[in-house]
Amino acid sequence: MTSIALRRPTFRWPDVSLRALRVWQRNRDVYLQLWKSEIIWPVVEPVITLFALGVGLGGLVELESGQPYIEFIAPGLLAVWPMWSASAECGWGSFFRMENQRTYDAIVATPVSVEDVITGEILWGATRGLISATYILVVITAWGLVDSPLAILVLPVTVLTGVMFASISLSYTSVAWSISSLNYFFAVFITPMFWLSGVFFPIERLPEWGQTVAWWIPATHAAEVYRGLTSGNLHWSHLGDIAWMVVVVGIFYALALFSMRRRLVK
Repeated sequence: MTSIALRRPTFRWPDVSLRALRVWQRNRDVYLQLWKSEIIWPVVEPVITLFALGVGLGGLVELESGQPYIEFIAPGLLAVWPMWSASAECGWGSFFRMENQRTYDAIVATPVSVEDVITGEILWGATRGLISATYILVVITAWGLVDSPLAILVLPVTVLTGVMFASISLSYTSVAWSISSLNYFFAVFITPMFWLSGVFFPIERLPEWGQTVAWWIPATHAAEVYRGLTSGNLHWSHLGDIAWMVVVVGIFYALALFSMRRRLVK
Protein backbone atom coordinates (compact mmCIF):
# COMPACT_ATOMS: atom_id res chain seq x y z
CA MET A 1 0.00 0.00 0.00
CA THR A 2 1.37 3.36 -1.00
CA SER A 3 1.36 5.98 1.71
CA ILE A 4 0.70 9.59 0.84
CA ALA A 5 2.47 12.23 2.91
CA LEU A 6 0.36 15.30 3.49
CA ARG A 7 2.22 18.56 3.15
CA ARG A 8 1.77 20.75 6.17
CA PRO A 9 1.53 24.51 5.62
CA THR A 10 4.61 26.26 6.93
CA PHE A 11 4.80 29.70 8.44
CA ARG A 12 6.74 32.19 6.36
CA TRP A 13 8.24 35.35 7.77
CA PRO A 14 7.68 38.45 5.60
CA ASP A 15 10.72 39.14 3.43
CA VAL A 16 11.00 42.87 4.18
CA SER A 17 14.32 44.66 3.73
CA LEU A 18 15.75 48.13 3.14
CA ARG A 19 15.00 47.60 -0.55
CA ALA A 20 11.51 48.83 0.31
CA LEU A 21 13.04 52.31 0.39
CA ARG A 22 13.87 51.93 -3.31
CA VAL A 23 10.19 51.40 -4.04
CA TRP A 24 9.43 54.53 -1.99
CA GLN A 25 12.12 56.39 -3.94
CA ARG A 26 10.65 55.28 -7.26
CA ASN A 27 7.24 56.68 -6.30
CA ARG A 28 8.81 59.88 -4.99
CA ASP A 29 10.64 60.45 -8.27
CA VAL A 30 7.42 60.02 -10.25
CA TYR A 31 5.65 62.44 -7.89
CA LEU A 32 8.35 65.06 -8.38
CA GLN A 33 7.74 64.84 -12.12
CA LEU A 34 3.98 65.34 -11.71
CA TRP A 35 3.75 67.46 -8.56
CA LYS A 36 2.12 70.46 -10.25
CA SER A 37 -0.98 68.46 -11.11
CA GLU A 38 -0.84 66.19 -8.05
CA ILE A 39 -0.79 69.03 -5.52
CA ILE A 40 -3.87 70.97 -6.67
CA TRP A 41 -6.53 68.93 -4.84
CA PRO A 42 -4.65 68.51 -1.50
CA VAL A 43 -3.84 72.25 -1.41
CA VAL A 44 -7.12 73.84 -2.48
CA GLU A 45 -9.84 71.65 -0.95
CA PRO A 46 -8.79 71.80 2.75
CA VAL A 47 -8.65 75.61 2.63
CA ILE A 48 -12.07 75.82 0.96
CA THR A 49 -13.50 73.42 3.56
CA LEU A 50 -11.96 75.36 6.45
CA PHE A 51 -13.34 78.62 5.10
CA ALA A 52 -16.79 77.34 4.09
CA LEU A 53 -17.49 75.31 7.22
CA GLY A 54 -15.38 77.19 9.74
CA VAL A 55 -16.26 80.73 8.71
CA GLY A 56 -19.53 80.31 6.79
CA LEU A 57 -21.30 77.53 8.68
CA GLY A 58 -19.40 78.42 11.85
CA GLY A 59 -21.38 81.64 12.10
CA LEU A 60 -24.52 79.56 12.59
CA VAL A 61 -23.05 76.93 14.92
CA GLU A 62 -22.70 77.44 18.66
CA LEU A 63 -20.86 74.74 20.58
CA GLU A 64 -21.81 74.01 24.17
CA SER A 65 -18.21 74.57 25.22
CA GLY A 66 -18.25 78.06 23.75
CA GLN A 67 -15.32 77.21 21.48
CA PRO A 68 -15.45 78.84 18.04
CA TYR A 69 -16.48 76.27 15.46
CA ILE A 70 -13.49 76.92 13.22
CA GLU A 71 -11.17 76.09 16.13
CA PHE A 72 -13.06 72.84 16.66
CA ILE A 73 -12.81 71.54 13.09
CA ALA A 74 -9.25 72.71 12.31
CA PRO A 75 -7.43 69.88 14.17
CA GLY A 76 -9.85 67.35 12.69
CA LEU A 77 -8.80 68.31 9.18
CA LEU A 78 -5.29 67.18 10.16
CA ALA A 79 -6.77 63.71 10.54
CA VAL A 80 -9.10 63.33 7.58
CA TRP A 81 -7.22 65.01 4.74
CA PRO A 82 -4.05 62.98 5.22
CA MET A 83 -6.43 59.99 5.44
CA TRP A 84 -7.74 60.83 1.96
CA SER A 85 -4.22 61.36 0.59
CA ALA A 86 -2.80 58.09 1.94
CA SER A 87 -5.91 56.09 1.03
CA ALA A 88 -6.11 57.47 -2.50
CA GLU A 89 -2.40 56.81 -3.11
CA CYS A 90 -2.63 53.19 -1.93
CA GLY A 91 -6.03 52.75 -3.54
CA TRP A 92 -6.29 54.16 -7.04
CA GLY A 93 -2.55 54.84 -7.30
CA SER A 94 -1.44 51.38 -6.22
CA PHE A 95 -4.06 49.61 -8.32
CA PHE A 96 -2.99 51.52 -11.41
CA ARG A 97 0.66 50.65 -10.79
CA MET A 98 -0.24 47.00 -10.15
CA GLU A 99 -2.68 46.29 -12.99
CA ASN A 100 -2.30 48.97 -15.66
CA GLN A 101 1.38 49.84 -15.59
CA ARG A 102 2.50 46.41 -14.30
CA THR A 103 5.05 48.21 -12.17
CA TYR A 104 4.90 45.56 -9.44
CA ASP A 105 5.72 42.79 -11.91
CA ALA A 106 8.74 44.72 -13.14
CA ILE A 107 10.00 45.42 -9.62
CA VAL A 108 9.66 41.87 -8.29
CA ALA A 109 11.68 40.66 -11.28
CA THR A 110 14.63 42.29 -9.49
CA PRO A 111 15.98 41.26 -6.06
CA VAL A 112 13.16 43.32 -4.48
CA SER A 113 10.59 41.06 -2.78
CA VAL A 114 6.81 41.37 -2.87
CA GLU A 115 6.90 42.41 0.78
CA ASP A 116 9.40 45.15 -0.08
CA VAL A 117 7.05 46.44 -2.78
CA ILE A 118 4.07 46.53 -0.42
CA THR A 119 6.07 48.12 2.39
CA GLY A 120 7.45 50.74 0.01
CA GLU A 121 3.94 51.49 -1.24
CA ILE A 122 2.65 51.93 2.31
CA LEU A 123 5.58 54.17 3.22
CA TRP A 124 4.88 56.29 0.17
CA GLY A 125 1.19 56.51 1.06
CA ALA A 126 2.21 57.67 4.54
CA THR A 127 4.51 60.24 2.95
CA ARG A 128 1.62 61.65 0.93
CA GLY A 129 -0.36 61.91 4.14
CA LEU A 130 2.55 63.67 5.83
CA ILE A 131 2.84 66.19 3.00
CA SER A 132 -0.87 66.95 3.34
CA ALA A 133 -0.70 67.26 7.15
CA THR A 134 2.32 69.58 6.98
CA TYR A 135 0.51 71.91 4.62
CA ILE A 136 -2.68 71.96 6.70
CA LEU A 137 -0.70 72.52 9.91
CA VAL A 138 0.99 75.55 8.32
CA VAL A 139 -2.39 76.90 7.18
CA ILE A 140 -4.17 76.57 10.53
CA THR A 141 -1.12 77.95 12.36
CA ALA A 142 -1.10 81.02 10.10
CA TRP A 143 -4.86 81.30 10.69
CA GLY A 144 -4.21 81.52 14.45
CA LEU A 145 -5.93 78.20 15.22
CA VAL A 146 -2.99 76.54 17.02
CA ASP A 147 -2.54 77.27 20.73
CA SER A 148 0.40 75.08 21.70
CA PRO A 149 3.95 74.41 20.46
CA LEU A 150 3.14 70.72 20.97
CA ALA A 151 1.42 70.96 17.59
CA ILE A 152 4.78 70.17 15.99
CA LEU A 153 4.30 66.60 17.29
CA VAL A 154 1.42 66.30 14.84
CA LEU A 155 3.99 65.45 12.16
CA PRO A 156 5.48 62.29 13.74
CA VAL A 157 1.98 61.15 14.74
CA THR A 158 0.92 61.65 11.13
CA VAL A 159 3.54 59.10 10.05
CA LEU A 160 1.71 56.55 12.20
CA THR A 161 -1.73 57.54 10.94
CA GLY A 162 -0.45 57.63 7.36
CA VAL A 163 0.88 54.08 7.62
CA MET A 164 -2.44 53.07 9.18
CA PHE A 165 -4.65 54.47 6.41
CA ALA A 166 -2.24 53.33 3.67
CA SER A 167 -2.27 49.78 5.07
CA ILE A 168 -6.06 49.73 5.28
CA SER A 169 -6.38 51.00 1.73
CA LEU A 170 -3.81 48.60 0.27
CA SER A 171 -5.52 45.69 2.03
CA TYR A 172 -8.65 46.43 0.02
CA THR A 173 -6.69 47.12 -3.18
CA SER A 174 -5.23 43.62 -2.90
CA VAL A 175 -8.68 42.11 -3.49
CA ALA A 176 -10.16 44.76 -5.79
CA TRP A 177 -11.08 43.20 -9.15
CA SER A 178 -11.16 46.52 -11.05
CA ILE A 179 -10.23 50.11 -10.42
CA SER A 180 -13.92 51.05 -10.36
CA SER A 181 -14.51 48.57 -7.52
CA LEU A 182 -12.44 50.84 -5.30
CA ASN A 183 -15.50 53.10 -5.25
CA TYR A 184 -17.05 50.64 -2.79
CA PHE A 185 -14.14 51.12 -0.40
CA PHE A 186 -14.24 54.90 -0.53
CA ALA A 187 -18.04 55.13 -0.40
CA VAL A 188 -18.65 52.55 2.34
CA PHE A 189 -15.53 53.02 4.49
CA ILE A 190 -13.58 56.24 3.87
CA THR A 191 -16.54 58.62 3.43
CA PRO A 192 -18.28 57.50 6.65
CA MET A 193 -14.96 57.89 8.48
CA PHE A 194 -14.69 61.41 7.10
CA TRP A 195 -18.08 62.46 8.50
CA LEU A 196 -18.47 60.31 11.63
CA SER A 197 -15.04 60.55 13.26
CA GLY A 198 -15.83 63.63 15.34
CA VAL A 199 -14.18 66.10 12.99
CA PHE A 200 -17.22 68.26 12.26
CA PHE A 201 -19.26 67.75 15.43
CA PRO A 202 -18.65 66.32 18.92
CA ILE A 203 -19.16 62.57 19.01
CA GLU A 204 -21.21 63.05 22.18
CA ARG A 205 -23.99 64.43 19.97
CA LEU A 206 -24.47 60.98 18.41
CA PRO A 207 -26.80 58.37 19.93
CA GLU A 208 -25.12 55.76 22.10
CA TRP A 209 -24.84 53.21 19.29
CA GLY A 210 -23.34 55.90 17.04
CA GLN A 211 -20.72 56.73 19.65
CA THR A 212 -19.80 53.05 19.83
CA VAL A 213 -19.39 52.90 16.06
CA ALA A 214 -17.34 56.11 16.09
CA TRP A 215 -14.97 54.66 18.69
CA TRP A 216 -14.02 51.86 16.31
CA ILE A 217 -13.28 54.31 13.50
CA PRO A 218 -9.49 54.86 13.29
CA ALA A 219 -9.83 58.51 12.22
CA THR A 220 -11.65 59.27 15.49
CA HIS A 221 -8.55 58.49 17.52
CA ALA A 222 -6.32 60.48 15.18
CA ALA A 223 -8.60 63.51 15.50
CA GLU A 224 -8.57 63.24 19.30
CA VAL A 225 -4.77 63.18 19.44
CA TYR A 226 -4.47 66.15 17.08
CA ARG A 227 -6.93 68.18 19.14
CA GLY A 228 -4.87 67.52 22.23
CA LEU A 229 -1.60 68.48 20.52
CA THR A 230 -2.85 71.69 18.89
CA SER A 231 -4.55 72.89 22.06
CA GLY A 232 -1.90 71.64 24.50
CA ASN A 233 -4.66 69.89 26.44
CA LEU A 234 -3.29 66.34 26.57
CA HIS A 235 -4.78 63.48 28.59
CA TRP A 236 -3.74 59.92 29.38
CA SER A 237 -6.55 58.80 27.10
CA HIS A 238 -4.51 60.03 24.15
CA LEU A 239 -2.00 57.23 24.84
CA GLY A 240 -4.91 54.84 24.44
CA ASP A 241 -5.76 56.48 21.11
CA ILE A 242 -2.20 55.99 19.89
CA ALA A 243 -2.13 52.40 21.17
CA TRP A 244 -5.34 51.64 19.26
CA MET A 245 -3.84 53.05 16.07
CA VAL A 246 -0.71 50.91 16.55
CA VAL A 247 -2.93 47.83 16.82
CA VAL A 248 -4.78 48.79 13.61
CA VAL A 249 -1.44 49.30 11.83
CA GLY A 250 -0.22 45.86 12.89
CA ILE A 251 -3.40 44.12 11.75
CA PHE A 252 -3.76 45.79 8.35
CA TYR A 253 -0.04 45.86 7.51
CA ALA A 254 0.09 42.11 8.05
CA LEU A 255 -3.13 41.69 6.06
CA ALA A 256 -1.78 43.76 3.17
CA LEU A 257 1.42 41.70 3.05
CA PHE A 258 -0.46 38.39 3.11
CA SER A 259 -3.18 39.35 0.65
CA MET A 260 -0.87 41.04 -1.85
CA ARG A 261 1.48 38.04 -1.84
CA ARG A 262 -1.46 35.78 -2.67
CA ARG A 263 -2.42 38.07 -5.54
CA LEU A 264 1.02 38.69 -7.04
CA VAL A 265 2.71 35.32 -6.57
CA LYS A 266 1.08 32.85 -8.94
